[in-house]
Amino acid sequence: MPSFLEDFFRTYFVNPIFLNQGYNPVNTVAYALILVVAAYFIYKILVRMKVKIDRRLGMSVVPYIILGSSSRILVDSGITDTYLLVSPFIYVVIFVVTFAVLLMSRYLEREYKIPYYKIMTGVGVALVIIPISFLRIGNPIALVYVLAFFAPWPIILYFVKWSEANKIVLATQMFDATNTVVALQFFGYSEQHVVPNLFIGFLSPWVFIPLKLVVVTAALVLIDNYSKDKQFNNFLKLVIAILGGATSLRDFLRLISGV
Repeated sequence: MPSFLEDFFRTYFVNPIFLNQGYNPVNTVAYALILVVAAYFIYKILVRMKVKIDRRLGMSVVPYIILGSSSRILVDSGITDTYLLVSPFIYVVIFVVTFAVLLMSRYLEREYKIPYYKIMTGVGVALVIIPISFLRIGNPIALVYVLAFFAPWPIILYFVKWSEANKIVLATQMFDATNTVVALQFFGYSEQHVVPNLFIGFLSPWVFIPLKLVVVTAALVLIDNYSKDKQFNNFLKLVIAILGGATSLRDFLRLISGV
């Protein structure tokens, strides 16, 4: 590899991971493109496997989101130092685990007529117990702050005439925004993502809440209005929920753990 390419790769991809420098415009764009391509192929695989993308699939994925976020906190807490649990590697690890369990669950469903989502959920819950058992609440004040600032959203969404899926996706993303604001405004954390940092730097952490609200709402409206494929619509919403759930849970667990 030419030296300038090696320097470029080290500066924008290697150092941010191993020196905990966070994200930069280059790796942000690269990871976004990888996500889009990966999501496309995952969708095609699910369709080929005849997995219905519905509420049951969404619920069975939840334990694996928690697994990824809680495992990441093990690194933040100093319990382990493996880079396999650091972004972006952790996304690959959790996907491999989730997909492997999905394949196993579908096989058992065909052989023994046990609904795959029950097996998948059960295995996920069992796996989650491992990292969760290491976590401790070291900052109860942060827990109170997050719950207090997030509490209005479920109440507001309850009275909004919208689909259940849209409400869940928006609530997940608003939980992410709430954790970001609490962490930055009250506990001295810093934002590592490029685009949010841009807005927060010019304005304040509080701008993240209306920003998330507008962007996610607009995305959901566009999905509902411009795509007629229900399976694909559900998949897009699942991806948005997973992205919000993974980051929000990691931030939440890090906050209440006090690390």
